[in-house]
Amino acid sequence: MSKLHIKKGDTVIVNSGDCKGKQGRVTRVLVKDQKAIVEGLNMVKKATKPSAKNPQGGIVEMEAPIHISNLNLIDPKSGKATRIGRKEVNGKTVRVAKKSGEVIE
Repeated sequence: MSKLHIKKGDTVIVNSGDCKGKQGRVTRVLVKDQKAIVEGLNMVKKATKPSAKNPQGGIVEMEAPIHISNLNLIDPKSGKATRIGRKEVNGKTVRVAKKSGEVIE
């Protein structure tokens, strides 16, 4: 399995689907499924049974995963969508924005 271009904490933009054009921060990456959960995007309503955490039960609104291919990282310089490259700096491989050449932390 290849490395993913998105990590937890990255700011991303959705490039297709219902949430197209919206931005958000990645809260979780599901590596096996090649999906990511983005804060406040792709909201779904889910029926839940009563539990200790939610004693009432009922309908809960939560984020659903979005496939990695539908997400692009935000360029730290321009604030627009960019693709990712990898470069070796001081013996360490770092992610680099293709548009500006800026290193992504």
